[in-house]
Amino acid sequence: MLSNRKSLICDHAKIISPQLLPEIQLYLAADDLPIWRMGEDELKEIGMTTPFWAFAWAGGQALARYLLDNQDLVRDKRVLDFGSGSGMVAIAALMAGAKSVLATDIDLMACAAMELNAEINNVKFDISNEDVIGQTKGWDLVLVGDVCYDKRIADLVIPWVKEIAATGTPVLVGDPGRFYLPKLGLQQIAKYSASTTSLMEDSDLRNAQVWTVAD
Repeated sequence: MLSNRKSLICDHAKIISPQLLPEIQLYLAADDLPIWRMGEDELKEIGMTTPFWAFAWAGGQALARYLLDNQDLVRDKRVLDFGSGSGMVAIAALMAGAKSVLATDIDLMACAAMELNAEINNVKFDISNEDVIGQTKGWDLVLVGDVCYDKRIADLVIPWVKEIAATGTPVLVGDPGRFYLPKLGLQQIAKYSASTTSLMEDSDLRNAQVWTVAD
């Protein structure tokens, strides 16, 4: 099954560097490939769910850029990249000197994309489709990119990361100012303009922020 997922990704995505991350290559949707405009029924026919892994989301780009530009924050750390999608942030963490990275996503296609993206960037990290919400120990740094697109998800993730921060573990959140991201308890530490796509966002350019969660 994993090999089938990888084949689907290779057939329907292209290797592209996100605008903010010329150091990183990812299998991403491209406007000249059908996956870019497929509806849910068409995706189901080829064995895919909505390919969130195939887009370099603005918050993730900002978070990855911040890590690469501030490597002391991640060097020699055990890192959790929650809701990793393409693995973009996990890859940046390793490039910045992380000791180890666990990248999690409940979408098995995303896990396959992470494996492919790790290979083309010559890095290795652990990949899991386990739902780790509720776990608060085992990491020195927790990274969360673009998960507040939905109220239900935000209501689960934000209290959890605040609980992690309360244990003394730093938590960084990348987000382009989504409605469901509660600002209380968050401190903005960086801001970037990131190219994205109006097919998945409401604009081709998003101002994405990096936030730290107060302990």
